[in-house]
Amino acid sequence: MDDTDPFERPTLTPTAERPLLGLTVLVVEDSRFACEAMRLLCLRSGARIRRADCLRSARRHLQVYRPTVALVDLGLPDGCGLDLIAELTQSTPRVEAIIAISGDSHKEPDARAAGVDGFLAKPITSLSSFQQAILAALSEERRPLGPRVLPDEYITPDRIGFQDDIAHIAGVLGDQPNDQTLDYVAQFLCGVARSANDLRLEEAARALAHKRALGKPVGPETANIAGMIQHRLAERIAI
Repeated sequence: MDDTDPFERPTLTPTAERPLLGLTVLVVEDSRFACEAMRLLCLRSGARIRRADCLRSARRHLQVYRPTVALVDLGLPDGCGLDLIAELTQSTPRVEAIIAISGDSHKEPDARAAGVDGFLAKPITSLSSFQQAILAALSEERRPLGPRVLPDEYITPDRIGFQDDIAHIAGVLGDQPNDQTLDYVAQFLCGVARSANDLRLEEAARALAHKRALGKPVGPETANIAGMIQHRLAERIAI
């Protein structure tokens, strides 16, 4: 909902049980599995969520409304999330809390340099860590009054989201991927596989990323990933 809409509901007051009540969170994330996890975290916390799966979609959202919080993945199919973060930090009015998310914790310094208010490393499944990261980035008046118990809860997103991500990468690999596309495949699968606890797929994605970083041919690594993707697609059909 547009924050300037005169018919919008009055701002809700956060509570100890739902500390993000009244907030609108824009999640800029191309993984459906990761986004489902954040949807559940927002639901448990009282926040409303909107999703954009690429930079272009996020910019369209921001032309219509201004979220309270923006969670921006650093690796997106049409560019780097750092570019959007730089735009958000310079916009007027500024989004109140801008938080970078990534499966690569080594990217946190780059995100900090771009002006983020916080950083969350994937997989993001801890309710207390999620809430604390957002509350720490907000002004004091946005936080619930008084003490609150930190929830000892971890969410488990539906595996359908993981299968959707696998189908997405199958489509990407089927279009004769170039170097830029292969870099995207490697970083995307590293995060998704870690979130899904798919260690073999994560290892294969890391091997691809390593060879790409060295500038070496990646034919065997790409073929290995393509085979693993097809195997997981077959599992989806069987289910």
